Amino acid sequence: MAFFCAVVFYLVTIPATLSEHLPEHKPDLSNGERMFWVGGCASCHASSESKLLLDGGKQLNTLFGTFRVPNISTDSEVGIGNWSMMDFANAMVAGVSPGGQHYYPAFPFPHYQEMYIEDVMDLKHFLDTLPASSKKNGSHKLNFPYNFQRGIGLWKRMYLKHPTVKRKPANMQLLARGKYLVEGPGHCGACHTPRDIFGGRLADNNLAGAPSLEIDPDSDDGKSEWNPNLTSHADGLAGWSDRDITYLLETGFTPDFDTVSGSMVEVQENLARLPAADLQAITTYLRSLPLVATPE
Repeated sequence: MAFFCAVVFYLVTIPATLSEHLPEHKPDLSNGERMFWVGGCASCHASSESKLLLDGGKQLNTLFGTFRVPNISTDSEVGIGNWSMMDFANAMVAGVSPGGQHYYPAFPFPHYQEMYIEDVMDLKHFLDTLPASSKKNGSHKLNFPYNFQRGIGLWKRMYLKHPTVKRKPANMQLLARGKYLVEGPGHCGACHTPRDIFGGRLADNNLAGAPSLEIDPDSDDGKSEWNPNLTSHADGLAGWSDRDITYLLETGFTPDFDTVSGSMVEVQENLARLPAADLQAITTYLRSLPLVATPE
């Protein structure tokens, strides 16, 4: 019986990767750079020296244990310099390494899974232009049972769709563009949507605010940073105008002349690099969200 269960577990946790061929695509480095900033690559992977030196090393202390951010520079040994485009696409939209291992969803591939393949490819082309670093970072130190990496296969079956190649439409309305940026590369729900006990996002409370999964070592009461409600509920952005929301994304200033703080500082600085039309699209989508109270 134990052998049978082991075989079943092995089969159901086999990493699912892209089965389709990637399309022919002319690189667009400016779009790749846009995906770099909206995707928050520098926020996690950049060194203290430069936002374009992606040597990793940051430690994320969470309830699940400590995640160590990897080197994704163009170094061919410890970075992603020798990755093929398919390797990169599978990492981004399937959460699977070139060696066939599951990535932990601390890497927000559940959101990147929604990205158009042309944007993924442009991002890879842009990353290929960045400097290399041979810096080696340690491995994750996770609590049991989260240190059993193969088990992520079960998590994916519970919460993710099978990875597919999504083609970019020729034209997108403002609302659709905003939804794509927020739910896909921007992965706002990774922080602003509450989760169940297994770390799966609660769709009915999408972007209604949530405690950070990171443990704040400087907190007096040991509590995590709270990520606010982004819906137009009274708990969230009800008192904000559309211009207030866009202005915060541009400058970091709130309507009452306060500023963003914590992890949102880097997020805002990244989003400020986007074209005005993208910031307007994000605002339009946030305004369209169902009004949901902040969960207790």
